[in-house]
This record gives sequence, C-alpha cells and structure tokens, in this order.
Amino acid sequence: MQVGDLAKYLPTSTVGKITDIKEKDGVTWVRLDYTDLYYDAANLTEADPSEYIEVSFKERSSFERGMKSIEDIKRETQEVDISEFTPSGGG
Repeated sequence: MQVGDLAKYLPTSTVGKITDIKEKDGVTWVRLDYTDLYYDAANLTEADPSEYIEVSFKERSSFERGMKSIEDIKRETQEVDISEFTPSGGG
C-alpha cells in the first residue's frame, strides 16, 4: 500500500484513498481521505475503484455543520415538557 491507493477498512467497510502512512511502536497506520482518520494497516485491504465515493471538502464541512453536539442533544431532551400531552388509546 502507498499514498494514493484505495483501501478498505474491513471491520466497517469504510473505503478511502490513502493520504498518509506512518509507523509507531511497530504498527503501521494509514490515513484515509473519506474519514480523515488513521487505521491499523493490518485491518485494511485493497479496495475496488467502484467502491470508492469521493467526498469533497465542501460536502464534508456542510455535513459536519449539520451535526449536533452532545450538549445540544442533552439540552433538547431536558427541555421536553410532556405535561401538555394527553393519553390516548384504549383502556
């Protein structure tokens, strides 16, 4: 494997283009462009070009902006007031 090759992370089937390779403590780490994360090379295999979907920086940035933080989710769940709901159904 070398920079520019396509690789698939077997546990999750994540496919990306290799952007960096480094070794630390005897383990080879490979960064994939799709997630911008490093993966243990022992869990990677060569990927078929048909499996690769290129994601532009603009698309990735808009996706990340749409994500809610854990604090936002906690706030939303704490603000729910169920006293206004009336029970319905049989009984």
